[in-house]
Amino acid sequence: MVLRSPVCVVVGHVDHGKSSVLDYIRSSNIVAGEAGAITQSIGASIIPTETIVKKCGGLLEKLNLKLNIPGLLFIDTPGHEAFTNLRKRGGSLADIAILVVDINEGFKPQTFEALEILKSYKTPFLVCANKVDLISGYKVMPNKPTIAALNDQSPQTITEFETKMYQLVGTMYDKGFPTERYDRVSDFTKEIAIIPTSAKFGIGIPEVLMVLAALSQKYLEKNLVCDIKSVARGTILEVKEEKGLGTTLDVILYDGCMSAGDTIIIGNVEAPVVTKIRALLVPEPNTEMRDKKGKFKSVKSVVAATGVKISAPNLDGVIGGMPILSTGDSTKVEELKEQVMAEIDEVLVENDESGIIVKADSLGALEALVSLLRQRNISVMRASIGDITRKDIIEAQSNINNPLNTVIVGFNSKLNSDAEEMLEKSGIKVITSNIIYNIIDNIGEWRDQKIKEIELAKLDEVTRPAKLHIMPGLIFRQSHPVVCGVDVLAGVVKINAPLMKDGKFLTNVKSMELDKKSVRTASRGEQVAMAMDGVTIGRQLDEDNILYTSVNEEDFKKLKTMKNLLSKDEVEVLKEIAEIMRKTNPSWGI
Repeated sequence: MVLRSPVCVVVGHVDHGKSSVLDYIRSSNIVAGEAGAITQSIGASIIPTETIVKKCGGLLEKLNLKLNIPGLLFIDTPGHEAFTNLRKRGGSLADIAILVVDINEGFKPQTFEALEILKSYKTPFLVCANKVDLISGYKVMPNKPTIAALNDQSPQTITEFETKMYQLVGTMYDKGFPTERYDRVSDFTKEIAIIPTSAKFGIGIPEVLMVLAALSQKYLEKNLVCDIKSVARGTILEVKEEKGLGTTLDVILYDGCMSAGDTIIIGNVEAPVVTKIRALLVPEPNTEMRDKKGKFKSVKSVVAATGVKISAPNLDGVIGGMPILSTGDSTKVEELKEQVMAEIDEVLVENDESGIIVKADSLGALEALVSLLRQRNISVMRASIGDITRKDIIEAQSNINNPLNTVIVGFNSKLNSDAEEMLEKSGIKVITSNIIYNIIDNIGEWRDQKIKEIELAKLDEVTRPAKLHIMPGLIFRQSHPVVCGVDVLAGVVKINAPLMKDGKFLTNVKSMELDKKSVRTASRGEQVAMAMDGVTIGRQLDEDNILYTSVNEEDFKKLKTMKNLLSKDEVEVLKEIAEIMRKTNPSWGI
């Protein structure tokens, strides 16, 4: 048993400096031929302990901390993929994370997305409050520690910094994360450390490495125990076509040792893929992983935690985020096939008898999305990988009796042509985005609107409160039926609505015209020609009379429970109706 490097991902909103933070950490430590220089493998940058100690200077000594971990493994992949394609059984592959936030712009959609996923996976993290050099008046002092340099800024700059810093702290607190500047944190298990940084000038980067290393060693050491003699376990970061190699897999290996010639078992939706490793490839030293011109060299084996490119036959249909196991013992293959499919079933299982349909482009994305939906008490009937199909729409239509489930959400999933043709007439809502946070936000808004529509439909089942004024000089017909001009003073009146005067029922609305066109409803501020049967002007009705809709006691009680759906003037009219009715029956409506 040995300790492996903690896996660290860098997440945050686009253009807030994720790549810059990683680039500074990487480039500031590359010295050709120097012991302790970083090693780069597929999608990862491995920073050994020697380099961390050198970069941190005396910071580790102040903590009296001797590092036992072999280093830090930074995942080098864009945006949300760092999380959604990095999963293992039970949660995220990431042991720890850096959330990068532009201190000048604050939280943005992808920042919230990253925060939601960190929360969902219970991944420990720290925050880089990046781009402090862009704060008005900030002077870069390369030879001073970050906090000392901050304290030497002008009072105006310090004030602006503190304002921006505590705006971030406030946002984090609102999301359920107590946060404090790293040098003021009293208990790292209860508060998230926030470190002022400038990736452009390297401000705060030594502190970031120090806190990452210290937190990893103090709180994560048990999770970092690695058995290099056991079955190798990893996650597919990306599936690529490589010239001369065909389909290859970029894999993050988080446990065990993987060797050329090993049998690999890869999770898949239908059945596991079983094949043999033709070659293990790593880039030449100090080359950028995503550089298409980068050269690779073949190696016999790799040990966790690291990244590696795998060349093997029969990889068609393999997708990112899937688990991969490797063994040199052919007798274990059947057992490992069961293990890898059990891991997928944890995500794909249809736990809820009813619910919405969820689609995503990778297993990790699907897991994150389903988890976040269920945290919001949104049930999921089926979750699967791929584009949205005709079958998905038909399944969603089976929820027609529960309108809140007549929706399909898709992360990086599109409608195929058959589904697109069917969607328009289906009555199904489709919500898609390449940002999970937007999906969560949009389905929340859609459900709120749907709930309101459902509740408003209930108002059609009762008599709504309204107050009417028979306008002087606008009697068009005195009886059989009465036709007169009516000003709607408050509320909403509909065709067939019962009307009362002084608490006594008189008649029903037979018809209404607005601008010489028949209408079924009239609202506050509208003046209509109204026809009423069974009454006569000069007897039951007169010019200038005030009428109310005749709300019965049962409807009144229902309306009281639906006050949130009524306008302010409807609520006031409801009170007036109650006062009128209680003159003859004091307990009416109580």
